Amino acid sequence: MIDGIARFLTAVRELPPESTQQAVGYPSLFLLVALGALVPVVPTGAIVSSAAVVAFHQTSPLSLLFVFLVAAFAACLGDAALYWLGRRGVHSDKGSRWLAALENRVTPERLAHARERLDTHQVPVLVLSRLVPAGRIPVMLACLLAEMPLRRFVRGDVAACLAWAATYQLIGILGGSLFPEPWQGVVAAVGLTVLVGAVPSLWRRARGTRSGAPAAGAPGGAESGPGPGSGPNSGPGPDSGSASGSPSGSGSGHEHP
Repeated sequence: MIDGIARFLTAVRELPPESTQQAVGYPSLFLLVALGALVPVVPTGAIVSSAAVVAFHQTSPLSLLFVFLVAAFAACLGDAALYWLGRRGVHSDKGSRWLAALENRVTPERLAHARERLDTHQVPVLVLSRLVPAGRIPVMLACLLAEMPLRRFVRGDVAACLAWAATYQLIGILGGSLFPEPWQGVVAAVGLTVLVGAVPSLWRRARGTRSGAPAAGAPGGAESGPGPGSGPNSGPGPDSGSASGSPSGSGSGHEHP
């Protein structure tokens, strides 16, 4: 048995590097991307970009094409499986843990926005949801709640997965073309992917900070100085009802800047 293991390890070491990379890389790429579609915590974009860097440095002209096809097919298959599991929860009285997991990852505001966009543009919204970081789950949940058939969802998701795979493969090609060693390109591609994924969240946080600043300053403006009849012995005047209702009106005005 030990001799057999030794011969197997010797045969693996004697394989050409590209053959070893292709034999291990394509199945690993498929499994990781499909798993990332089912469990939305795996950085699938960084995985595709890294695989594209390795394929860029290989001599085979079809390596990049295989990475693109494997990544797109695995993403589409994972999305279809997750949507099918979610539909079981929608049509069940008890729901399902998959549907509950999707609902827990989406805020009501983002879900309402996704449903509004989905009513007018279905396929473009599906494509953009795959390209925008953290945009896939709200749109998928909106499709589930709208009871979109699985076949129609898959038709739109095919275009979304093709665009997604092409985008992250281009990031990997860019990283691979900038550095002579594959590992350097992988580091650059992963860093660029993380940066692309962090920009939308930073933008939303900045918008929330700007919109919250005027609302926080509104009560201060109301207490900046005493008005007529604000002395200790003053009673309620005829305008006290309108004055007491003014803060709620001002708060609703700052709700949607």
